[in-house]
Amino acid sequence: MLRGLSADGGASRFNPLVVVELASNTKEEAIAWLLSRIRDTQQNGGVELLVEQLGPGVDAQEKENPNMFLVGATWQRLLSGAEDVGLFKEFHDGSMRGFTCANKHNFKDFKGDGDSFLSMAECQYIIKHELDTLRAKDETHVPGHNQVKLYPGKSVIRRLLSKGILIQVFPLHEKEELKRLSFSWYQKVKLSFQPLDDIRHYYGEGQALYFGFLEYFTFALVPMALIGVPYYLFDWENYDKYVIFAAFNLVWCTVILELWKRGSASLAYRWGTLSRKKAFEEPRPGFHGVLGFNSVTGREEPLYPNTKRQLRIYLVSLPFVLLCLYLSLYIMMIYFLMEGWVLSAHDAEPTFWRGILCFIPSIIYAVVIEIMNLIYRYAAEFLTEWENHRLESSYQNHLVLKVLVFNFFNCFASLFYIAFVMQDMVLLRQSLATLLITSQILNQFMEAFLPYWLQRRRNKKMIRKVQKRKTLEDKELPLADQVRLEADMSTYLGTFDDYLELFLLFGYVSLFSCVYPLAAVLVVLNNITEVYSDAFKMCRVFKRPFSDPAANIGVWQLAFEAMSVIAVVTNCSLIGMSPQVKAYFLDSDTQLILWTVAVEHGLLAFKFILTVLIPDVPKHIQINLARLEFESLEALKKKKMLEASELSKTVQ
Repeated sequence: MLRGLSADGGASRFNPLVVVELASNTKEEAIAWLLSRIRDTQQNGGVELLVEQLGPGVDAQEKENPNMFLVGATWQRLLSGAEDVGLFKEFHDGSMRGFTCANKHNFKDFKGDGDSFLSMAECQYIIKHELDTLRAKDETHVPGHNQVKLYPGKSVIRRLLSKGILIQVFPLHEKEELKRLSFSWYQKVKLSFQPLDDIRHYYGEGQALYFGFLEYFTFALVPMALIGVPYYLFDWENYDKYVIFAAFNLVWCTVILELWKRGSASLAYRWGTLSRKKAFEEPRPGFHGVLGFNSVTGREEPLYPNTKRQLRIYLVSLPFVLLCLYLSLYIMMIYFLMEGWVLSAHDAEPTFWRGILCFIPSIIYAVVIEIMNLIYRYAAEFLTEWENHRLESSYQNHLVLKVLVFNFFNCFASLFYIAFVMQDMVLLRQSLATLLITSQILNQFMEAFLPYWLQRRRNKKMIRKVQKRKTLEDKELPLADQVRLEADMSTYLGTFDDYLELFLLFGYVSLFSCVYPLAAVLVVLNNITEVYSDAFKMCRVFKRPFSDPAANIGVWQLAFEAMSVIAVVTNCSLIGMSPQVKAYFLDSDTQLILWTVAVEHGLLAFKFILTVLIPDVPKHIQINLARLEFESLEALKKKKMLEASELSKTVQ
């Protein structure tokens, strides 16, 4: 664990786990009030945590924010918190069960006082949960900040965040554990599986599931890549022989998603999140409205009419998305004009340099696509925030929908146009290759090199300042400077962009890789570098994120399944357009269309049957979960019978 510091710079009485940073202009009475509420007992409405002010760093300067506080807890408080959040741990019989303090000695790894029972990530998640549950009592406003109103029963931390008094709350890195994880994860190049259990132990289930899906997706692409290489080498100029590869695509994109659901269920069961009950969602920090009575919680809180939100969605957000799609279509048409001009110039005088020039429009278009996706992302976030969704899950679902629709149209519209309107397989192969390669290069630059370079610039001043100190006996930063260094690191914004990138790569492979078989090879290479770059960013560039007890990849599973349905339709259409199939329907195009539609419907039916036949959760896990549910019901019955017998004795 980390070494702590007290307010005067001496040794702390607890292991600091989480940092709370308030604005530098926060009033003293507001700070004193918040700290007293955090330290106060649960019976008095506090959260009973330990908190101390961070001392000054090496060569402290006046511009350093003094309002930084280290938060920790006693082990007894953490264990009771583990029960409050419904944490699942391994029982002595090997099953995963909800932790209870009354039954703590029956859990496998509980020894002594249980001071090593919980991982640091679990402790930090518990502290964050407890801070989030800190609610206003009879205060009408934050002391010293009369303009910041408080509502009884509402989260204090969320209110302070939304008003800018609280700047950030983040968990601290554990240096030694991070070194071990870095070494086994990305510091040595090796052909082996990722240390998913170690990732989960340090970062939580949400991050581990993302890296598990990235790894699974990469291995699932290997068969397609192995088929694609000889297919590409021997049929480079024969664009008619893509029927077999398209048929393979149809089966591949269906089977891998069904098998992933089983794999993720196994991981979630092993990590104890599969049967974990979802916590009641509190309103988002940015949610606002007129103060009213919530019939569900029984508290007064801001309420916002759903009708008004729906009007904003359908009268503003939807037209804006449609306008962006039209703009994307307009730019696509400009790209085709450029492509036509370059091709006509090449045909008039075919030279080597004019052959190279043929790729320039596609490269420019790929760069424009990435820029448009980036700009649209900011616009989508602004609009979704303006729609004023009450819950974070609702906000995320609407944001994902907006971004997916635009990114899909922006990235794939030109390919659909070339394939089904122009029916030019040569241009389709060239455009797909250029878009895929250019987007991968840009993504690697934006996701790996640029954040690392910016973070190094931030860190240089702190490192240089500490290195000047001759009195330092070890090479590590003192805790106060380490905390301030982590506070200045970039905030990890979640797996949204990572899943979005995988979604688009899955689209390139499943939709059109039959005409460019090397697409799977390029995506495999990209994913391998993605594993190392993402691991590097998590360990070196970003603040440590709080653990996310996820049981699956959420709404992204639906997004990938929707893409696989579109892939079935696309590949069936490409098969129907092939000369081999057209040769059987020389007399009637109508029959060709009907047969293509019939086969496509048959394959979609087969896809649905596979979904039913392949259970999402393996049989042995279903049995274990059913047994646990039965045992909990039996225990509840015994408890009720015991209470009833005690009540009857009291009456007698």
